Amino acid sequence: METNPTALLLELAARARDMSDPDALRDVLSTGHRAWCEGIADIQDGIGREAEPLSDAEVAQRCAAAGAPWEEGMLRSEAVASLAFATWDAAPAAMAYTELAERAARFGVCLMGEEVL
Repeated sequence: METNPTALLLELAARARDMSDPDALRDVLSTGHRAWCEGIADIQDGIGREAEPLSDAEVAQRCAAAGAPWEEGMLRSEAVASLAFATWDAAPAAMAYTELAERAARFGVCLMGEEVL
C-alpha cells in the first residue's frame, strides 16, 4: 500500500467504491483519515516555508487567490493556516477523502462513536 498521503487517499477512495461492508469501510476510512491529517500537515509546512519570506501583502494576495481571504483581526499564522487548508481542500487527495467519507456514510460508517453523537 502507498505511504504518500496523496497516492494513498486516491487508492483508498478507488477501493472504497466497490465496498459495502461497514467494517471494511471503517478500516479504510480510518486509514484515510490518518493520510488526510498527514497531507494537510505536509501542505501547512510547505505553505509556511513559502510564506516566510513574503510580505503580509503578498500573503494576503495568495490567500485571496486561494479563496481564503486574510480577514481583519487574523494573525499572520492564522492566515497562512487558512491558505494551507484552502490549498489542501482543493487538492485531489482531499477530494478523494471526501468521496471516501461520503461512501462510508452511505453505509452508516463514520469515525465518531455513537457515544460521542
